[in-house]
Amino acid sequence: MAARAYILIETSVGKTRDVVTALGKVKGIKEANAVTGPYDVIAVVEGQDLTAVGNLVTNEIHPVTGIARTVTCLAVDFT
Repeated sequence: MAARAYILIETSVGKTRDVVTALGKVKGIKEANAVTGPYDVIAVVEGQDLTAVGNLVTNEIHPVTGIARTVTCLAVDFT
């Protein structure tokens, strides 16, 4: 069963564009968009399961230069 999550990202000042560009190159990230509001970027990620999503966030997203903080919101499918 595939898992999907929305990653809410706060970036360092002036780094939003660089973060979006870097995330766009990461396999497993379906979208990465700059947004307005309390977060600077929202990324949509998909993985084979929750473990794969967690590994993607920990190993591929957190190390991106310019990311200050993330919040991971797992999608729940009611169908």
